[in-house]
Amino acid sequence: MSQIKTRRGLNIRLQGAAICEIIMQDKSPEIFAIHPSDFQGLISKPAIQPGDKIQRGEAVCFDKNNPEIRLVSPVSGILTDIVRGEKRKILQYLITPDGTNAAVKLQAPEENCSSEDAWEFLSVSGFAPYIMQRPYGVIAIPGTISDDIFISFFDTAPLAPDYEFIFGETGATILKGLKLLNKITRGKIHAAFKQGSRLAEEFKSLSFIELHYVSGPHPAGNTGTVINKVRPINKGDLIFTIQPSDVYALGKTIETGEYYSQRIIALTGSEAQRPAYYSTIQGASLKNILSNNVASENVRVISGNVLTGSICGETPFLSMTHSQVTVIPEGKKFEMLGWIMPGFSKFSNSRTYFSWLFTKKQYRIDTNLKGGVRNYVMTGEYEKVCPLDIYPQHLIKSIIVKDIDKMEQLGIYEVIEEDLALCEFVCTSKTEVQAILREGLDMMRKEMN
Repeated sequence: MSQIKTRRGLNIRLQGAAICEIIMQDKSPEIFAIHPSDFQGLISKPAIQPGDKIQRGEAVCFDKNNPEIRLVSPVSGILTDIVRGEKRKILQYLITPDGTNAAVKLQAPEENCSSEDAWEFLSVSGFAPYIMQRPYGVIAIPGTISDDIFISFFDTAPLAPDYEFIFGETGATILKGLKLLNKITRGKIHAAFKQGSRLAEEFKSLSFIELHYVSGPHPAGNTGTVINKVRPINKGDLIFTIQPSDVYALGKTIETGEYYSQRIIALTGSEAQRPAYYSTIQGASLKNILSNNVASENVRVISGNVLTGSICGETPFLSMTHSQVTVIPEGKKFEMLGWIMPGFSKFSNSRTYFSWLFTKKQYRIDTNLKGGVRNYVMTGEYEKVCPLDIYPQHLIKSIIVKDIDKMEQLGIYEVIEEDLALCEFVCTSKTEVQAILREGLDMMRKEMN
């Protein structure tokens, strides 16, 4: 066991945390959607066509470059439509459930199975796309063996769900998933928990799992922060990561022999009238959960947290990869004398407003940028909220000028978008740090391959 304590970071104190010990059942959603864009590095190719019937756990699409990577249906029903965008890029697969929830039967591998057998099950069951690799933050290539696997059971993002509450009594099921994942690494499984975690107690005696107790402001609980403190990534290293909800779902799939698509999600945000935990299904329409549950009309629904989540469209759906939905107000385009007002109700990290005097106050923050894009200047703000052993602003500048050598030297192998999301939040220049970083990661991946 190790202790990981970070001081640099920032907790954004938002209103609307989900109330624990309340789980509401989502009524049967009318439609489901699979968004290929939720899976970084996936080039989607349909496995079935509109009008075809499909069972839960049956492939809807696969990756053009790696057919072993398949996205499977969370319910049984009919593929209603394939929504395409520019250049016929596939945006959504829409599935209408038939109410039977019939599932494809799966044969779980033996406990002493080989890595090839483990990858075969992960591919057939549809869990291969949920295993991400670092560097680059893309889907892991089936058949590869990682140096280590990292999982964080402690999410420090704004209004993040409490995994202790969600998975508190499911250690045996999670262990089944961890044992299978252990087949695809030559190292150990590193699991991060918050201080005093009861869930961690169930894994203390296992030799293939190394526990880490994390404390500090966000992004202390990010997988990238744990990796940086435990095993920094160098060129040529290969690390796998996976979300706790997917580990549990994998264990449940092994137990039942059917693809497990149920999820417990946290509905959060100042505009949610009943912020609570809801039991629903991957890719489900959020219509039922949000109906008569939003405080105002002019809101933004985000699948995920406010820093890294994806904006939902007119018909909001839960992402296949998220365990949180956040509802916040849209910002005003113009605020009269906004820069000169004392701002007691406005959150600020730089003491721009007098709200810094209230250290425990929670805020109703909207989407207003509080200014436009400006010249990119060195302010030192990034380093205050980034606990990683890198120079984040220098790294972003090297990506902007496309300096491959500098990007390597400044630690691009260490990070993905979520690791620098706070840098974007505090950026004085309003620079889209996460988008620039993704361009740099894709550039490096192309260059190295």
